[in-house]
Amino acid sequence: ILLVRFNVAPEVLMDGFITQTQLTPSDEPGKSTLTVTGEDVSVMMDLVERKTGHPAQAEPVIAAAVLARYTAYLLAPPVIVPTVPFDLPPPTERIPAQAGTDFGYLNTLASRFDYVFYVRPGLFPGQNIAYWGPAVRVGLPQAALSVNQGPHSNVEQISFTYNALSPAIVIDSVLSSDFDVTLPVIALANTLTPPLVSQQSPLFNLPNVREKKLSFTSAQGDGEGQPQRGGMTYAQAWAKAQAMVNDAAKEVVSASGSLDALRYGHILKARGLVGLRGAGLTNDGLYYVKTVSHSIRRGEYKQRFTLTREGVGTTLPVVRP
Repeated sequence: ILLVRFNVAPEVLMDGFITQTQLTPSDEPGKSTLTVTGEDVSVMMDLVERKTGHPAQAEPVIAAAVLARYTAYLLAPPVIVPTVPFDLPPPTERIPAQAGTDFGYLNTLASRFDYVFYVRPGLFPGQNIAYWGPAVRVGLPQAALSVNQGPHSNVEQISFTYNALSPAIVIDSVLSSDFDVTLPVIALANTLTPPLVSQQSPLFNLPNVREKKLSFTSAQGDGEGQPQRGGMTYAQAWAKAQAMVNDAAKEVVSASGSLDALRYGHILKARGLVGLRGAGLTNDGLYYVKTVSHSIRRGEYKQRFTLTREGVGTTLPVVRP
């Protein structure tokens, strides 16, 4: 457990298990190096491989059942947030099957809908929280990252990348197993969460956008690496098409940089929103915090970060300071 104190109140930065130690001796006294590697409590879900079925259960129910095995490590109940329609497979047609560890299976279930699965520290040590659902792109943003703001700047360096080849749309048809007819499946943009930008890809890239087709392989299979038996239901086809579009667009724009946490006055946290100001109308606004790393020394606290979003242009006149 690693606690960091900002503004009096302590915050849990890491909570988990030490998985590796490495000692590098030195001939000079006091110069030996001990490197300690740790992982969050989800590492306990990646130890035992299982082969089991989940008859007549949709993915959110399966995820909750799997996480129920780990109440010794997690604050119950886990956070399960379904946002797309799920079908309930009849046992006579299909039985969802797990082949592998619980950690791998939870990520496989999540990837079908462009969801995420992770465990984050709670407010106090030992109160870890499991989350399975879409990336959190709503709610109160973290304090703003400021560039070109003179004495109010807290970002030391930042660069932006726009990948015009990333966006994609899905236009296809599927022989629906529930209606026994061929139905169109079309997904052109993220319709599940509020956009973070005023010019959302791929809509603002049409007609110069990749067009993809649905794949009927293991991504929609009953277990890891197993093809699905029978045809897709229309709910499955639509959810997969939407997941493909969301996944292709979510990192059209990425920003990477570093900040001085002492000047920032907070700890920038991954898997949430943050506002950016001072970088111009094209790059200002809200971002999803994809990754954050910490570098802590006596009297110094630096963070490196990666931000992503699905296009350019801000949706807000100002961001939270």
